[in-house]
Amino acid sequence: MNTMTNDLSGVVAADRAHVWHHLSQHKQYETVDPRVIVEGKGLRVWDAKGKEYIDAVSGAVWTVNVGYGRESIAKAVADQLVKMNYFAGSNGTVPGALFAEKLITKMPGLSRVYYSNSGSEANEKVYKMVRQISHRHHGGMKNKILYRERDYHGTTIGTLATSGQAERAKQYGPYPDGFVMVPHCLEYRKQWDVANYGERAADAIEEVILREGADTIGCLVLEPVTAGGGVIVPPKGYLAAAYAHVRKAGGLCLADEVQVGFGRIGSHMWAFEAQGVVPDIVTLGKPIGNGHPMAAVITTPAIANAFANGMEYFNTFGGNPVSAAIGLAVLDVIRDERLMAHCQAMGERLMDGARELAKRHEAIGDVRGLGLFNGIELVQDRATLAPAPDLLARVITRMKQDHQILLSSEGPLHNVLKIKPPAAFSAADCDRFLHGLDQALAAG
Repeated sequence: MNTMTNDLSGVVAADRAHVWHHLSQHKQYETVDPRVIVEGKGLRVWDAKGKEYIDAVSGAVWTVNVGYGRESIAKAVADQLVKMNYFAGSNGTVPGALFAEKLITKMPGLSRVYYSNSGSEANEKVYKMVRQISHRHHGGMKNKILYRERDYHGTTIGTLATSGQAERAKQYGPYPDGFVMVPHCLEYRKQWDVANYGERAADAIEEVILREGADTIGCLVLEPVTAGGGVIVPPKGYLAAAYAHVRKAGGLCLADEVQVGFGRIGSHMWAFEAQGVVPDIVTLGKPIGNGHPMAAVITTPAIANAFANGMEYFNTFGGNPVSAAIGLAVLDVIRDERLMAHCQAMGERLMDGARELAKRHEAIGDVRGLGLFNGIELVQDRATLAPAPDLLARVITRMKQDHQILLSSEGPLHNVLKIKPPAAFSAADCDRFLHGLDQALAAG
């Protein structure tokens, strides 16, 4: 790669002096060495000294879904920038219309698209829809939004009000009324000792509905697979039962696919499909543009019509022609390279290998995920499930220093190793990761 090899010490100094780095990943690497990433190709990135790393977290926040340096995406950007980069009311441009048309062919039962710039903004848009529908059709009563412990939905005040991550939520309150948390469904750390855990976890949502009053419930928002809360795959039957409880109360069901969507789980394009359900609303972000700021709300014509009340919804850059052209190019890459099948095969290889490692390393408490969306929970003791965050921090550092693999931690206990590489992740990359993890865990 044509990486920069000149001295960037001034850049590093300016970065540390002036740029606010608030992600845990930055803190984890700050004491190792300055990390200035200047180039990427596939799932590999290079720093200013030409050192190569495997990026196993898709740009740290699950964004670069189909990999770095995609020439087809770059060409789509260049061509559209020359032709038309922006026009007010840009949802009416040719790329915007074509991308919406192609997107809804992959979205069962939903056919109305609202464009925005980020997942936070998309979810905030849905909350506004729920409130406006409540005022227009239900006398303002059905305005409560149920959200789930451990889930994450954005950085605005509205979406932070639905943050099931206490460490985030506690910093910015008080929040508006009408946001109510429901329990999670993590079977590894059981809240209920029952055989059908998915059904019991869904019944816990019904209990909240009955407590709050069915006539007040506007919507349930959740991640079909929880990401930042610890990479949690719901038990079989959970979503179907949860949706049934909400719909019985007359509420809507929102699937936040911002982090897990676009074929990453391998078996399906969207994670909600793996549970055999169809939401009323779906929000998309991060991988929709492979690193370009873009997001969308997808819903039904009936809900869109119920939302329409004469007030205009305008998003300055949502669905602009360049963003839409990128979205089209991303969908083409997923289709042409059969990346869903690849994600499924590589995910199975990774998780099977990690479970083999668990036979030698007692610290591996749980291995979970779908496709290339994986988490490995580290514990001090498999009987008590006492978390091992310090061990995980050492593992992440060793993986970077000794094996040039970039990883990060997740979950409220800071003990879940997150693995979500770009879809270019190969069998050789998988084996390199497993070998490195074996050595890092052996070092303790």
